[in-house]
Amino acid sequence: MRKTLTILAWLVATLAMVVVITLPVSLQVHLVTAVVFIFLMSIIKVFRLGGLWRLLLLALGTAIVLRYAYWRTTSTLPPIEQWGDFIPAFLLYLAELYCIMMLALSLFVVSSPMAPRKSRRLEPGAPVPPVDVFVPTYNEDYALLAGTLSAAKGMDYPADKLTVWLLDDGGTLEKRNSPNPDTAEAAQERYEQLSRLCAELDVRYLTRDRNEHAKAGNLNNGLANSTGDLVAVFDADHAPARDFLQETVPYYADDPKLFLVQTPHFFLNPDPLERNLRTFQRMPSENEMFYGVIQRGLDKWNAAFFCGSAALLSREALMTGNGFSGRSITEDCETAIDLHAHGWNSVYVDKPLIAGLQPATFASFIGQRTRWAQGMMQILLFSFPLFKRGLRVPQRICYLSSTLFWLFPFTRLIFLFAPFCYLFFNLEIFTASGGEFVAYTLTYVLVNLVMQNSLYGRWRWPWISELYEYIQSVHLAPAIISVFRNPSKPTFRVTAKDESVDEARLSELARPFYVIFLILVLALAFTAYKVITEPYRAEITLVVGGWNVFNLILAGCALGVVSERRESRASRRVTVDRRCEVLAPDGSWIKGTITDVSSGGVGIKLSGPGAGLVREATTRIRFVPLSDIPDNEIEVLLRNVAGSGKQVTLGARFKPEKVNDYRLMADLLYANSAVWDAQQRSRQVNIGVIGGTLHFLGLAVYQTGRGLGYFLRFAGGASSRRRVAEGN
Repeated sequence: MRKTLTILAWLVATLAMVVVITLPVSLQVHLVTAVVFIFLMSIIKVFRLGGLWRLLLLALGTAIVLRYAYWRTTSTLPPIEQWGDFIPAFLLYLAELYCIMMLALSLFVVSSPMAPRKSRRLEPGAPVPPVDVFVPTYNEDYALLAGTLSAAKGMDYPADKLTVWLLDDGGTLEKRNSPNPDTAEAAQERYEQLSRLCAELDVRYLTRDRNEHAKAGNLNNGLANSTGDLVAVFDADHAPARDFLQETVPYYADDPKLFLVQTPHFFLNPDPLERNLRTFQRMPSENEMFYGVIQRGLDKWNAAFFCGSAALLSREALMTGNGFSGRSITEDCETAIDLHAHGWNSVYVDKPLIAGLQPATFASFIGQRTRWAQGMMQILLFSFPLFKRGLRVPQRICYLSSTLFWLFPFTRLIFLFAPFCYLFFNLEIFTASGGEFVAYTLTYVLVNLVMQNSLYGRWRWPWISELYEYIQSVHLAPAIISVFRNPSKPTFRVTAKDESVDEARLSELARPFYVIFLILVLALAFTAYKVITEPYRAEITLVVGGWNVFNLILAGCALGVVSERRESRASRRVTVDRRCEVLAPDGSWIKGTITDVSSGGVGIKLSGPGAGLVREATTRIRFVPLSDIPDNEIEVLLRNVAGSGKQVTLGARFKPEKVNDYRLMADLLYANSAVWDAQQRSRQVNIGVIGGTLHFLGLAVYQTGRGLGYFLRFAGGASSRRRVAEGN
């Protein structure tokens, strides 16, 4: 009876919504109604009202969005007989419908996300399942792997139940026997070096005969050679905190059908946009919206999926599904959708329990996103979520949202170039007056801003999503088209990490962004020309010209993204508070506090005078590690000695010489997950629609100037380098 009443209530609400959307009203009535709705939504948002008020905000916004969609469908398309106008107009219309559809899917996912779960801990003395830790690697260097493996070995878990595996695809038998002598020598050297490292760390080293099925094949080889009930997966550049297993293992005692406990990816370094725009410390990172809101929304519907790392999985579930799926190049999401379809469950724990590195250069960033986009398109084609057998209806909708999202490059490019149809070719692709544009389109845009800021404001500032989509779309669109032409063609490519930009330069992928910027500037000039020469069409020309100006602002800000700033360090320092002692030249130990740490060094504040410590001197520091490490001293090189008396601060670089040094470095940087949580929360501030818009405008103006400056400085040099490369 209750179910019947619920269905009836939804039918009545749907019917009422349809009546409201299709009700014929004057332009003035619609405008007044939209303004009232936006005002009510703003009141709810400003006072941070939750529960039913939050749903009311979304309902009011949805009504305006659907009213706009109805108006676009019935009143704005040119006659089909005018095919020159109709074809680009219809493409624009489809792009807008896609955005509305994605809004509907995202509202389903995140309208009422799962509340963050409380911290869990294993009961002292209780039996625990054996865990295998897989660290797959292909071409990562020794120091990076030593840090990750040391952190994995340092996790708080019974030693006899924890086995760490380095799954090395860079030292396979195929590579060691390569006909290319350089390849064979490098692979053999890697094999011997990493074998010794693993032996010293008490870690299992495992490679295989051939590099088949990329990362999925490497992980499946690990499954075939291990026996633990649970499997933790960490990318080579993702080091776990001490409490990772403490926080994730207990969930498996609650649910025998659980296959996945996924945790967020926290990054120590900025991505290219954050680094080049200098927003890393003060603005939420791009991935925080996915892990802070979307994954919690997916979790509500039992659709949180495997993200390739920072996860704990059930061996039993993996074996029933034939291991890690490898048909697509995004084996993580594909594995999750297959296991969800077989009735297994997932859990998302919204707490940063690993720290990793993300691509530092724009080219590597695009390479990573290309793999994600192509892989999700493969899943869309191979396992269309809406008709995937075994999935529940909410899971189908969630996976459909996650895969269809990656079609955004096409809509973003359509929105970018659509104004040109009118400004350059006089095509009528949007039949509306200036008044109708204000009443319908402008209110639709404002409603979207308010809804997005209400849902994601702490995790994504206004207009930043548009910038991220634009900088990816230019290069992702051809990559996605290639998948549709040949779904099996894309191959797995390892994302370059631990990079540094030794000198300021233009990205090798920058050229299209400058070409687009130039075209947008020409379109701005055409706008002024048409207003002067065709004053009778000035109203519509100014509307389209305003659209072009927004695109110009976006494109100008993107010039700053592809203008690579010089930065020698791949990872940033993380604030910590650890007591330590520093060895003075006279042999005494000076007490101090480690205030920050990175993968390369530490900052120390001394409790007393420097006692002869000088710059470029080698000394030792010691501290009490959180993990069980036999020796607590590590050698450092002093790069900076500042202050006097009791205000002496040191900047020191690590000089690791033995494996135990990497254990100590990992203990300082990775052991305490609370440090990462605090850093993340410090920048998760909702600055609002108005504040965010003003911030973005200021950012765009500055970055446009900086990007043009880089072009004048480096374009000639970049062209010369390309000619030399082509000649070689």
